[in-house]
Amino acid sequence: MKITEIDTFVVDAGWRPWMFVAVRTDEGITGYGECSDGRHPYGIVETAKEFEAILKGLDPRAVEARYWDMYRMARQSPGGIAGKAIAGIDLALWDIKAKALGIPVYELAGGPMRHRQRVYWSHCGSSRMANHELIGVPPIESWDDVAALGREVVERGFTALKTNPLFPGEGSYGSGRLGGFGGGPGTTDGNVTNELLARLETQMGTFRDAVGPNVDLALDLNFNFRVEAAKRIARVLEPFKLMWLEVDIYEPEGLRDLRDSTSLPICSGENLITARDYRRYFEARAMDVCMVDLPWNGFGPSKKVADMAETFDINIAPHNYYSHLSTLHSMHLCASVANVRISEIDIDDVPWKDDLLTESLEIENGDVIIPDRPGWGGDLNEEVARAHVWERGRRPGYAAAAKD
Repeated sequence: MKITEIDTFVVDAGWRPWMFVAVRTDEGITGYGECSDGRHPYGIVETAKEFEAILKGLDPRAVEARYWDMYRMARQSPGGIAGKAIAGIDLALWDIKAKALGIPVYELAGGPMRHRQRVYWSHCGSSRMANHELIGVPPIESWDDVAALGREVVERGFTALKTNPLFPGEGSYGSGRLGGFGGGPGTTDGNVTNELLARLETQMGTFRDAVGPNVDLALDLNFNFRVEAAKRIARVLEPFKLMWLEVDIYEPEGLRDLRDSTSLPICSGENLITARDYRRYFEARAMDVCMVDLPWNGFGPSKKVADMAETFDINIAPHNYYSHLSTLHSMHLCASVANVRISEIDIDDVPWKDDLLTESLEIENGDVIIPDRPGWGGDLNEEVARAHVWERGRRPGYAAAAKD
């Protein structure tokens, strides 16, 4: 079997792009991988296409060898855009090998450890805050709306949710939510005000009252706060018994400082690429839960991260802010390792999200049923992908304007 071509897709997912790689072979088997990143979509897929020059004519089933072929080609920039392009191709190669053998990907990695995986409803409230019309759901305009959403999560069978800082109603923060990296003058300072502390306390208290004592809650602060501010936030939120406080910091010792200051579990790592990055955080004992992003790492490297985390007695939680092809990638990792805390999924999304997969994703009582079909258990629907093309140069975070 030989690689004949690499095709790529940049899909308009409403307020951000999703990116996909299709690796074709001379035996008619196509493998699919997702490598989504909301900020550099065409840079990533065009980098993936550049790897075609060294991969064409080679056997896709030698997945580890092909990974190192790509890593050597990108040796002067092993992370970033190149790393994400490599991840998409790596995921597609695992798909090809499993399909050729007629088995699920998890069988190649020693699974299954499990047949279903508990997931949490992610971006709970923040997606509706910005894009309720596109999603087709009620807006979030008050704390009563936040409470109603919490009750909806429970009614739909989920046992955990994750939210971002939300600001419904009036006030100096206005109506909206805090993005992953801030924006505008002063936001890079990473400070927290007493007003914001009070709002976060109200937000998590509202969710806790709505979902009851047994549903897990998590708050994602992303890169918005420096260590001192994150400490203050953690102290305010300790009474709500969060599943975790999620904080991204490119400084393992700083994250360890935060972890030592609070009784809340600390989750981090979604921004890291390869076990080389994660090792520094594990050795610093900087996180309670390790978040690993398969569309940025690939399947093989993510498995290595998870196995390394297990040696430090740390559980993983796949990062999955993407399409349901990425959900399948995450499910096969969960089925292949012994140290899973929970996995992420976005429920509020573009109405055609399910159509992007050739097979339906089955969710039951807050668990995803891990498919046992060959490969990932579902392919990218290329026709749907081509019907929703992300416009070059468009600013992520905003839905496309209506066209006449």
